[in-house]
Amino acid sequence: MEATKAEEPFLRHVETDVLIPKMMREKAKELCAEKVTAFNHCCKETGFLMVFKCRDQNAALKDCLTVHYRDSAFFEECKQEYIKEKLEFQRTGVAAKNRSQKLPTSM
Repeated sequence: MEATKAEEPFLRHVETDVLIPKMMREKAKELCAEKVTAFNHCCKETGFLMVFKCRDQNAALKDCLTVHYRDSAFFEECKQEYIKEKLEFQRTGVAAKNRSQKLPTSM
């Protein structure tokens, strides 16, 4: 089933429930980088007591991430990016993470 530009390609269950949310988590961590850094720093400083001493940093990080996870516009943005990468892979056979690598000049 070929999709036209006006309609979206069919997405499998694993794409909508696993792969797109994974992309959302990665992007949300970038958007919440300051809180991720603060939590990581706290954990490194306190060691085993991090469960008790880093509650505030953990709560701030969870709040930041949750805002993005529940944002339907953010989901749609990640979904569109995923579809773009999927269509590019279908067209070229090269995964997005490997696209920046140079292809050999002699074959």
